[in-house]
Amino acid sequence: MTSRLLSANHAAGLAAVMAARANRTARGFCAAVYPITPQTECIEFLSSQAIEKGHVVHVESEHSAMGVCLGASATGARSFTASSSNGLAYMAENLIAAALLRLPIVIAAVNRTLGPPWSIWADHGDSLLFRDSGCIQIYCADNQEVFDSILLAFRLAEDPSVLVPAMVCLDGFVLSHTLCQTEVPEQEVVDRLLPAMDLPHRLTDTPVIFGGLAASPRQIEVHRYRHQDALDHVLEIYPAVQDEFEQALGRRPGNPVVHYRTEDAETVLLSAGSLASTVERAVDMARDKGERVGSLRLRMVRPFPFDHLRRALEGRRHVAVLDRDISLGFGGILGGEIRGCVPPGAAMQDYVVGLGGGDVRPEHVLDLVGDLRLRPDSPRSHLVEVGR
Repeated sequence: MTSRLLSANHAAGLAAVMAARANRTARGFCAAVYPITPQTECIEFLSSQAIEKGHVVHVESEHSAMGVCLGASATGARSFTASSSNGLAYMAENLIAAALLRLPIVIAAVNRTLGPPWSIWADHGDSLLFRDSGCIQIYCADNQEVFDSILLAFRLAEDPSVLVPAMVCLDGFVLSHTLCQTEVPEQEVVDRLLPAMDLPHRLTDTPVIFGGLAASPRQIEVHRYRHQDALDHVLEIYPAVQDEFEQALGRRPGNPVVHYRTEDAETVLLSAGSLASTVERAVDMARDKGERVGSLRLRMVRPFPFDHLRRALEGRRHVAVLDRDISLGFGGILGGEIRGCVPPGAAMQDYVVGLGGGDVRPEHVLDLVGDLRLRPDSPRSHLVEVGR
């Protein structure tokens, strides 16, 4: 194990390269790449590496990038790509097709605000577009978690009981361009963690129909049932995969819901991505004042960890969700999904903050804690311009 100073973009690219080399005894590796700020450094790093039995294909658009990955994965190759913002949106048709074809492609989604108006800063609206696509979605809080989560995503996506794409989400610039010490294992450790990919329905020399027309609505019903069952299996196998990871690398990936100082908390603040680090600092400040406040970080958004959240929220008096996204005409996406997990009698508020990369500081979070205790429980989201 070595410690390296890496940006999250380079951490994602390096993890993809190591995953690629781990499949050298099987069908190899393919990445398809197209630049867009702020993920370009990830695919530039990937393109600079020599990968045994692997290809990095430079394409003319994000749509084509996912198309190349779709074809490569269908032949049994371990496959990877990365994108951001409107690039992810342009990829949508083929990404949804990859999910419905049950192809375990891993995507590094470097979160950036959708335009217009154009912005290069982070919110989660781009990746959350795909919450209904049938992909795994993991949100990262720091660079080490980005590196680990790319490896974890390949392991989960390629599990025979799962076989769906996986999206690893990291905040643009806040993580993508920030350098942090990152622990990197030796290649043989990754080889042990990631067995050779074996796609049971891969294309071979024998002609088959792949993704053809359904003969009846019943076939669609069965297909969706099995896809849902596969995503349910992710949470079932996750503890065992955590054990494998910890045994191989000496550190344990975070749970689907990560707790911080919640043991006796009456008020909990729930967030995702790098925003959770700010929330944790606010919790420390509140604790210094004697307030019983804790943080919950939603690390896995799909499959949605209902049971983890229900247990985590049991007995709480106040729940605040900080959404760095907005579903226009509805409100905060995570707040809407989490509401069903809040126990009876608890007051919950959803705050939409940090859109377009707006600065959210610990003192802003403390202001929301004060606001939370004054408001009656309401199903509506509150769009907050923090610091104004």
